[in-house]
Amino acid sequence: MIQHPLHPIHARLLVITSLALIIAGCSPSGPSEQAIRDYAETARPQDPELSGIYQRSCMACHSRGTSDAPLTGDGEAWNRRLEKGMHRLVDNVVSGMGGMPPYGLCMDCDTAEFQALIEFMARPAET
Repeated sequence: MIQHPLHPIHARLLVITSLALIIAGCSPSGPSEQAIRDYAETARPQDPELSGIYQRSCMACHSRGTSDAPLTGDGEAWNRRLEKGMHRLVDNVVSGMGGMPPYGLCMDCDTAEFQALIEFMARPAET
């Protein structure tokens, strides 16, 4: 029977993959779903004006987990959206998307405010 040794590149890939799996299994996991929910219910932007906008326009859907809206502080859910680019996310707010009405219920908000709100909500929960 002829044995075929692993090609050096395949051997390296096997080692790298194994190490990645070991590290992933040993690294601390992110906040629990409950911790994210708890954070989302109480988190507010530090800027008073932005906090007011958040409370009247965003909080109802992004703090309670009762809709398809990503929770404030759920970094994983927001990262998938941020991969599309901030411009695209702001466009989605302005146009409305899914259950979110156009302008996210903030008809007098500008692009900079929408971006600041998205950045606040996308920041991973501080647990």
